Amino acid sequence: MSIYVVQPGDTAYGIAAEQNVPLEELAYANQLVYPYPLAVGQALYVPQEPDSDRRSVTVNGYAYPFISPYVLSQTLPFLTFLSVFSYGFTEDGQLLAPQADDAWMLEAAAQYAVRPILTLTPFGPEGLFSNYLIHQIVTRPASRSVLISQLLDTMNEKGYTGVDIDFEYILAEDRDLFTGFVREVTNAMHAAGFTCSVALAPKTSAGQQGLLYEGKDYGALGAIADSVLLMTYEWGYTYGPPMAVAPLNMVRRVVEYALTEIPAAKIDLGIPNYGYDWPLPYQQGITAARTIGNVEAVQIALDYNAVIEFDETARSPFFRYTAEDGTVHEVWFEDVRSLSAKFDLVEQYSLRGMGYWQIMRWFRANWLLLSERFVISE
Repeated sequence: MSIYVVQPGDTAYGIAAEQNVPLEELAYANQLVYPYPLAVGQALYVPQEPDSDRRSVTVNGYAYPFISPYVLSQTLPFLTFLSVFSYGFTEDGQLLAPQADDAWMLEAAAQYAVRPILTLTPFGPEGLFSNYLIHQIVTRPASRSVLISQLLDTMNEKGYTGVDIDFEYILAEDRDLFTGFVREVTNAMHAAGFTCSVALAPKTSAGQQGLLYEGKDYGALGAIADSVLLMTYEWGYTYGPPMAVAPLNMVRRVVEYALTEIPAAKIDLGIPNYGYDWPLPYQQGITAARTIGNVEAVQIALDYNAVIEFDETARSPFFRYTAEDGTVHEVWFEDVRSLSAKFDLVEQYSLRGMGYWQIMRWFRANWLLLSERFVISE
């Protein structure tokens, strides 16, 4: 693996010569646009031959049906699973399809032998996770029966190979009922030849307080489901203060706790494929960050002549810039250094693989680094 961090005075031509790689390959891998401007502190992926002793991992990517066909076609060769986001349901158990047609995504996935997964979410009318809906479905046997029946019909009709249960903000009193719901869905899926996975909020202890955590029983869910996704991102989020989206020190704590409850062979590490741009000063309840792509983040640094720094504890890049209106901004995002550190965790703890939230933005360097480090399971 080779990562080069741009220094003052560097040029793409000089780096390519020094690293003994054709300029065209360096530019292609890092999505550099002629005349190849570089930001000081920018981390470049230098293409290498894959490791000879790579271990096999599963790779899952979440995507909405309105993903660019180009981005999806570029990403599919690097995936084991494509999780379509998302299907919903009513309190009576009626399955709700995504607002945009998902059939074309399954057709694209089939061309690359990627297994499509139906993601099930409890979104209310406002488009937010609804613990009211969760409570209704886990307490009503008739509604569960309708939902499971319609899930199976849809999966058979469209060609899905599994269901991913992504329920968040579960009430503490519904924890065991939710576990029972997952057991019921998993049993039905297995009987029909499908799989069932569960997304888990990033807990660091069994008794962790908070609406995001109390409704998820890591041990019980890990025993029931075929696999789990640790949602190890969103420490830095839209309405929170500026910080790394997935600080490695916190991600490691979640992994280490999860391993006390769930076998490593069932665990996928959640990896963010985005960053945030916060206007400063941050004011709780007022400030809202803008979601940006990782390539876009570097372009912002270039546009404002900002120097990209790297937080060694969070293992994440960040920078500040001043916009035309005089507002100072702080940006945190992912680059090949931060991603490599997360890949190290997958290796160190022998996890099953990783799941990307989400693949809507194309970040070629990530996928090239991934395929250099691992063999992607089919």
